[in-house]
Amino acid sequence: MLDADIPQETEAAPRPLGPALVRGWRRRCPNCGKGPMMRGYLVVRKSCPICAETLDRHRADDGPAYLTILVVGKLLAPLMLWGYTAFRPDPMVLATVFVVGGVAMALYLLPRFKGAVVAFQWAKRMYGFTDA
Repeated sequence: MLDADIPQETEAAPRPLGPALVRGWRRRCPNCGKGPMMRGYLVVRKSCPICAETLDRHRADDGPAYLTILVVGKLLAPLMLWGYTAFRPDPMVLATVFVVGGVAMALYLLPRFKGAVVAFQWAKRMYGFTDA
């Protein structure tokens, strides 16, 4: 059998990871960077209204939530320890400040991490983002 008889896989052009992650973090289409990726707080659009890139084939699942918990926990735990040792506030004041801060930080980060995870999957042609 000759090498010419074996069907060759055509490798698609690579998608740039860095710009896709930045666009995803900004909740924009990872392809064009202009169209909105989200239709609401966490719902990814079916396709980009600008470039018609299909966006709803992602498998973000729990990844953005895990990343959000990781970042919020890593930031708030040392801050809570520092705030308690430096100022010795009333425990209810400390709890109120850090609960409000933690919830605000989580609400800010969650859609951005979801956009970045979807953009990562798009750039790496994972799951439904293949060209086949």
